[in-house]
Amino acid sequence: MMITPVHRFRDIERTPEYLQPEKCVPPPSRASLGTMWFIRDGCGIACAVVTWMLVFYADFVVLLVMLVPSRDYVYSVINGTLFNTLAFLALASHFRAMLTDPGAVPKGNATKEFIESLQLKPGQVVYKCPKCCSIKPDRAHHCSVCKRCIRKMDHHCPWVNNCVGENNQKYFVLFTMYIALISLHALIMVGFHFLYCFEEDWTKCSSFSPPTTVILLILLCFEALLFLIFTSVMFGTQVHSICTDETGIERLKNQKPTWEKISGWEGMKLAFGGAFSLGWFNPFSNLNCESPAPAEAAPASEIMTQEEIEQFLARDVAIQMLRE
Repeated sequence: MMITPVHRFRDIERTPEYLQPEKCVPPPSRASLGTMWFIRDGCGIACAVVTWMLVFYADFVVLLVMLVPSRDYVYSVINGTLFNTLAFLALASHFRAMLTDPGAVPKGNATKEFIESLQLKPGQVVYKCPKCCSIKPDRAHHCSVCKRCIRKMDHHCPWVNNCVGENNQKYFVLFTMYIALISLHALIMVGFHFLYCFEEDWTKCSSFSPPTTVILLILLCFEALLFLIFTSVMFGTQVHSICTDETGIERLKNQKPTWEKISGWEGMKLAFGGAFSLGWFNPFSNLNCESPAPAEAAPASEIMTQEEIEQFLARDVAIQMLRE
């Protein structure tokens, strides 16, 4: 990566505080690399629980208030099956988006051995994150909630208690799409049910009392309308980011691309794991797109000292310490 004009305005921080190896967290052992990804953030966990509760509430109103009391058996079966299928896919997508590593850069890989393996040419620049002691790849950003640098980080979403990045963007897009679909479906059914209750006796159109039925339907209507607008906007912005090959952070920073952009359709295939198929809409399918394997971190004892970094700098390799 060549030095751009933007880089010239950035200070090169070489104070001993950021170069002391004891400030870095040692790289994780091989045994810990296969552990499940989960962010222990109180706000994010609360938002994720609320998301599931709202979906369950919508399912409760749809089934017990509108469909079960209906005299039209075919109408109830078709709409009940469709709504619950979409709700299941939405929750499954949410589950995968929350528990999938979004593309975290290994901690503590700012080592002499790792930098030598990069085979940098004179004038090339590598960035080190002083917060997680990692060499930052292109387009990676540090998340203060996840406490990791994330490849192609779009944003941190508290509703899925995770960052949206290179490895889980597909599941986040599916989550927003399925939530928008069940919200639209719920709004349509609420409208039809209100018409049915106005034409018939309110005591016969629901197994609950008329005041309770009205309150439950109005709450569902507000919930569905709110989430339809919110998730539709999020779905549109995510698809736009994929097609333009520009993350949300890069767009907000008005960052000039230093990477070779790919076409919209190629970006969709990369994000969803291959050529167009039903697997695009399946939250249980894994991403099959090939991506470079993360470099194995060297032992903690190999973390570079300040003197060793000075030697690298003397060989025309600039290591810039950036604050995110």
